[in-house]
Amino acid sequence: MSDESQQPKMQTPTPIRVKIPRRKPIITYTIIGVTVLIFVVQYLINMFSDIDFFFFYGGKINEFIMAGQVWRLITPAFLHSSILHIALNMYALFILGRRLELYYGHGRFILLYLLSAFAGNVFSFVLTPAPSIGASTAIFGLLAAEGMFIFQNRKLFGPDHTRRAIINLGVILVINLAYGFSSVARIDNMGHIGGLLGGIFFAWKGGPILKVTGQPPFFDVFDIRKKGEIFIASLVVLLGFTAIALIPFLIA
Repeated sequence: MSDESQQPKMQTPTPIRVKIPRRKPIITYTIIGVTVLIFVVQYLINMFSDIDFFFFYGGKINEFIMAGQVWRLITPAFLHSSILHIALNMYALFILGRRLELYYGHGRFILLYLLSAFAGNVFSFVLTPAPSIGASTAIFGLLAAEGMFIFQNRKLFGPDHTRRAIINLGVILVINLAYGFSSVARIDNMGHIGGLLGGIFFAWKGGPILKVTGQPPFFDVFDIRKKGEIFIASLVVLLGFTAIALIPFLIA
């Protein structure tokens, strides 16, 4: 009779399957495509002209805004001054936009982008006389929204991931803002700060709040943010920064 020890059988853990939203970032790609197309046309025209018509008719130029050309509080986000300028901004949009649009959805993401651009250009209009163009106003809004999204869903992401992500975003923001305030930089930091604030305010009350439902091993992730809250968040940012934009008109 053999003396055979009985070893406890190791159970293979059951894999957990989490179903997350599956959306193609069509708004992100569309914004990139439109912005690049505008720059190509702008670049080709500038090769044969001494006047940058796109900047002249769409850039953030305070005198023209004061004359009633209020579209200049949005259009600068689709204009750029150089290949490096547009390359950096579109790369940032490619990285941030795909992640955020996945959870924000198409409609809410375009609201975030445009409201951040608007907020940034309003701040620039009110606080600095220098003309400016560029999508970085909206990009800073996306950075702020990603930070708010991770913070508001910290229970789902876990403390370690949340801490690392917030620190990384904070470092990126501090470096960019610090460089923008340096004497060698020709950067519209007021626009960056405005976009940052617009993104924070919108994401705070309009960003996704995720809830996990289901039974092991299958889980679904749902956004429980109400449409009414998204509407109110949009309205607050739009009206709030519109009120700020009226300040130069009231004191003129």
